[in-house]
Amino acid sequence: MSSRSWNLTMVAQGVLWILLGLLLRLEPGTATLPLLMDSVIQALAELEQKAPATKASHTASAWLLSAQDSGPHDPLHHFLLRGRSPKAMDLDPPPLSSELQGLTKEVARHGVRGRQEYGVVLAPDGSTVAVEPLLVGLEAGLQGQRVVNLPLESTANPPDAGPTIPDVGATVPDVRAIFPGLKDASPDVTSTDVGAMSSNVRATDLDDGATSPDIRPGSPDVQVTPPDVQASSPDAQAKSPTTVDSLLVVTLAKDLGLTFLQVPHTQSHPGLGTEGCWDQLSAPRTFTLLGHKASPLTTAFLNGALDGALLGDYLSRAPEPQPSLSCLLSQYYGAGVAGDPGLRSNFRRQNGAALTSAPTLTQQVWGALTLLQRLEPAHSQLQGVSQEQLAQVATHASKEFTEAFLGCPAIHPRCRWGAAPYQGRPTPLQLPLGFLYVHHTYVPAPPCTVFARCADNMRSMQRFHQGARGWEDIGYSFVVGSDGYVYEGRGWHWVGAHTRGHNSRGFGVAFVGNYTAELPTEAALRTVRDMLPRCAVRAGLLRPDYRLLGHRQLVPTECPGDALFDLLRTWPRFDANVKPRTARRASRRSRREPRPMILPATDLQ
Repeated sequence: MSSRSWNLTMVAQGVLWILLGLLLRLEPGTATLPLLMDSVIQALAELEQKAPATKASHTASAWLLSAQDSGPHDPLHHFLLRGRSPKAMDLDPPPLSSELQGLTKEVARHGVRGRQEYGVVLAPDGSTVAVEPLLVGLEAGLQGQRVVNLPLESTANPPDAGPTIPDVGATVPDVRAIFPGLKDASPDVTSTDVGAMSSNVRATDLDDGATSPDIRPGSPDVQVTPPDVQASSPDAQAKSPTTVDSLLVVTLAKDLGLTFLQVPHTQSHPGLGTEGCWDQLSAPRTFTLLGHKASPLTTAFLNGALDGALLGDYLSRAPEPQPSLSCLLSQYYGAGVAGDPGLRSNFRRQNGAALTSAPTLTQQVWGALTLLQRLEPAHSQLQGVSQEQLAQVATHASKEFTEAFLGCPAIHPRCRWGAAPYQGRPTPLQLPLGFLYVHHTYVPAPPCTVFARCADNMRSMQRFHQGARGWEDIGYSFVVGSDGYVYEGRGWHWVGAHTRGHNSRGFGVAFVGNYTAELPTEAALRTVRDMLPRCAVRAGLLRPDYRLLGHRQLVPTECPGDALFDLLRTWPRFDANVKPRTARRASRRSRREPRPMILPATDLQ
């Protein structure tokens, strides 16, 4: 690495450490800026602008020192990251503006108190992201070398002792590089370019307040390979790990392990991946969880942890010169890093599945718990826990995370797209259901590729269905955009208005767009073909022997379009015994119905 490149890397580390220091010195307060990812990026950009270019290395080292004592009070974090940081003379960090100071008070630490979640921001793609694990992942990625040898004995230090310097390896074992092959993660890659997705991946059970079976994911065209349970379960006689990947440990593995220590190994974790609602979308300040059994592993936390792991992996592997952190985050939460639309927050779960597997993550969780047990022998959750028990916890945690979070589509709840209240009293479904009915919205013809447009389309459809049609709510159970997300309509539990005469027997899922002559993206298709029904089956919402039908097989309509319907005929769950012409003769009165349409809308909420 050249001197100039090393200096630039040190500046990035300094900026990140100083931001972490500012975050963690402050008590929670009231932000003067909205809790948006753009505000966090603004804070990073302001710090970067104040870095003296001519004294980059000195300034960065000084910033590292100034933040050294204000980082997360976590022995694992100190051992893996802080112990490897250079020392330098003390220098006060450059101050942030008063507005950004207020923001740092709000995102200082991630936490859940009651139904309120703190330390989270709203990203441009509509997802909510915990800031702390994101920044920790960036920090780990900037370290470069990630393989750390575990100490053989307890390394607990007296309270006044400095951190132990870990042994650092040169490569990352078993962790598949997400670079330079990220072209495979592009939303337009066809299914033939990637490995086939197995139908055996399952999601966890539903939590009250979750919009998808316990946890919900997005959908670019990186296939989610189901974990081999046998391979991911360490033998009881196997030796504990001797190395860990510092990036995966500080972002995901430690928190997964500690959280699942409290859960019986035969159960899904209650509250894992709970979603929530912002008080407003234009200037969000308060985030309230939907479920009553939320664990610290909320959807927002897992989003931040995955983003930190993915971007940290990028930084640890990307050639010099690396982009500034503010530029990197702007790209990731925008059109894609370095112009690659596959590497953006919309597709974090699929890219996460390419970054790690269940067997790999099992080793990292086991290693994280082992290391924490040696660093902190008096840890209340780890005292008296054997290596066999740690291995079982690691297996369970990794299996649930990879199957439920990485293997299911991300579903934006109704509050995220600004749904109007239900008019009347909804009718509950008698679950599980036996059918999935596929639709297209027809109007608008162009697919929605960004959150703002997809949310606008959802509000327009709801207004038309409630106003012009006189229905109680938007008719569909779920709507699939081309932005990597599913949008909750009537959801899993209420009878919809999507397939006349059959609404109580199946879920109605619509693709946004007109698919008479064209097809949805491969990512959107796979969501409906594989991910959404698989997760619903595991959650007990859809029968294991469910069948898939096009709208025109039951109602006289051209929906879901000729091109899409022809493709549906090739899907494994398609019911070819129901002929479209039979359905047309049986439902003549519905011929008078106008085609679905979406009225124009301009309001954000």
